[in-house]
Amino acid sequence: MKTPRNPVPTVDTIIELDSGGLVLIRRKNPPPGWALPGGFIDYGESAEDAAVREAQEETSLNVQLIELLHVYSDPRRDPRKHTIATVFIARASGTPRGTDDAAEAAVFYEHNLPAPLAFDHAKILQDYFTYKRTGQRPRYS
Repeated sequence: MKTPRNPVPTVDTIIELDSGGLVLIRRKNPPPGWALPGGFIDYGESAEDAAVREAQEETSLNVQLIELLHVYSDPRRDPRKHTIATVFIARASGTPRGTDDAAEAAVFYEHNLPAPLAFDHAKILQDYFTYKRTGQRPRYS
């Protein structure tokens, strides 16, 4: 009997700071690039708890989840395997510091996003900025 292959659930968190900036991390592990703080949901853990945990592990910030932006499930979004990301918007204060899987954490604004962005995070951030300007959530493809 063949073992089923299923997508792996993940979370990403768009962390808004009081300054209006967003926190991104520079990945320590492949694939390289800058990314939203996030990672895999542990067995027995809710998506919400995973988002808070991953944000704290990678940025040293304690975040408050505000809302769900969207779910991203394109099988090509992660070159390592098929993942499904639940993306939250959160707020935090303080100075981010890269820890755990993050080589660095820094604050960016829409006009100065770093490159390259890992995974599909350029699309996620484009969707986020559109949502903030218009109130329109991402559409399903």
